[in-house]
Amino acid sequence: MTGNSALILALVIPAAGQAQQEKKAPAPKAATAGKYVAPRTSDGHPNLSGTYDAATLTPLERMTGTSQVMTKEEAAKQEAIAVSLKQEGDKSIEGNRAAPPKGGDGSPGPAGNVGGYNSGWLDPGNTFTVVDGTIRASLIVDPADGRVPPLVKGGGSSMPMPSGVGLLKYLLTTRPTSDAAESGDPGLEKAPDAYDNPENRPLADRCLLGFGSTSGPPMLPDYFYNNLHQIVQTPQAVMILTEMVHDVRVVRMNAQHLPKSIRLWLGDAVGHWEGDTLVVETTNFTDKTRFRGSTPDLKVIERFTRLNEHTLLYRFTIDDPKTWAKPWTAEYSWPEAKGNIYEYACHEGNYALGNILRGARLREQEAAKTGAK
Repeated sequence: MTGNSALILALVIPAAGQAQQEKKAPAPKAATAGKYVAPRTSDGHPNLSGTYDAATLTPLERMTGTSQVMTKEEAAKQEAIAVSLKQEGDKSIEGNRAAPPKGGDGSPGPAGNVGGYNSGWLDPGNTFTVVDGTIRASLIVDPADGRVPPLVKGGGSSMPMPSGVGLLKYLLTTRPTSDAAESGDPGLEKAPDAYDNPENRPLADRCLLGFGSTSGPPMLPDYFYNNLHQIVQTPQAVMILTEMVHDVRVVRMNAQHLPKSIRLWLGDAVGHWEGDTLVVETTNFTDKTRFRGSTPDLKVIERFTRLNEHTLLYRFTIDDPKTWAKPWTAEYSWPEAKGNIYEYACHEGNYALGNILRGARLREQEAAKTGAK
């Protein structure tokens, strides 16, 4: 068992048992008419426990020169296009059809990109996120232009992505692979044989972490599928389970950060309450996860606030002076999800990785026989 696994078991299992024994505290009296008052746990804090759906059409960044807030008409038009694209991609295909051209024909549906996902497997969301009663065109709220700040010299990756319904068109026609978001990493090797060894494959490709920072921190929509997060809350710890690759984060409440010499893939998360908001500060990252090319000095501040009986507000601030010129902040709402989170068996039937390695070894054997380099 790894050190991370032991830590998770030590914190989560006793906490989960305690959560089952606790009785729900009486609901507090409303302080102000019309103001939502969240249900409390036995220690008096808002109860955030539940399962939430982070799927949304709202991109992290918005197009230059556009407004942060969308009108109802604008959102409805874009959402209708998204539904239409999804329906088109889900249509049955003719069994006796001719083979598509090499690389696919670029259309929605299974012929669009040979070897990619059929759109029926995708669940990128079909609505834009709503915060404070406004429909948001980007998750980023600071800087005001809705864009990630400029990179400092030699740091990070801009990682451009389509926005809004353009993102859905990208998904339905391009069929990105699970490690597509890592293609902009500054440390990505371009040599043909750079990833012939399993240790060199990207983390998402090896099913070690969910791609696209789904597990975080920060926890972003993956605009792909498996969008659920489950929160289990106790006075001593908060567990956040992400559906994608079944990543688990344990937030230690009112604790001190680990020594800087101890580095974790998901960072060291320490939480405290500020009024009705759970604030989580995460530091001590490794050099392996590199959120958008960040350094191990990355610090992420997350805020979880229950907006109403069925919705959480998730807000985060990114601070890494070695990567970005200044900190930046984003937020989006998490509606309550109906149903359960099922296991995401990422490596089940994963023949590709083994075949990639077999192919590399075969090439080496052939080269050895012919003396080729």
